[in-house]
Amino acid sequence: MPANQTTHQLTNHPTWTTERLELLKSGFEAGLSCREIAAHIGVSRNAVIGKISRMNLTREKAGVRRPARKAAETAYRPKAAATFRQYLLKAVPAEPEPIVEDDSIHNGHSCSLFELSKERCRWPISSPGAADFCFCGNTPIEGLPYCPGHSRLAYRVSARER
Repeated sequence: MPANQTTHQLTNHPTWTTERLELLKSGFEAGLSCREIAAHIGVSRNAVIGKISRMNLTREKAGVRRPARKAAETAYRPKAAATFRQYLLKAVPAEPEPIVEDDSIHNGHSCSLFELSKERCRWPISSPGAADFCFCGNTPIEGLPYCPGHSRLAYRVSARER
């Protein structure tokens, strides 16, 4: 097959007809977003953006403003949630943490993966694959996977959140 022939037929319909250009201009002047104009005309958003740019259409700064989003439409923003959490932590007086002596947490109740259950601390000891790899095996705090000593290590409050 020659290189200049294609395997599918191309329709030779122009994307930007006179009717579509008028719809684009009227939608743009009405203050519709590019997405809304594209949905109304039947082209992609990027096609609308490109055509607006090529036609040098601009909106005035004090022109038609888009309506504010409703609370239900506002997306969850993790950064805002983190800022709010820090605000709450600063507002609530922090109780001083008790001074805990760093005594040895591992006390010989170690267990293998096969012996691991909800009644045993799941803190890994050593590196996986090593000959001495095991889990702590102490009695965990109710509702947590770790014993009191390993919970102190796993659930530290960072200095930024204080």
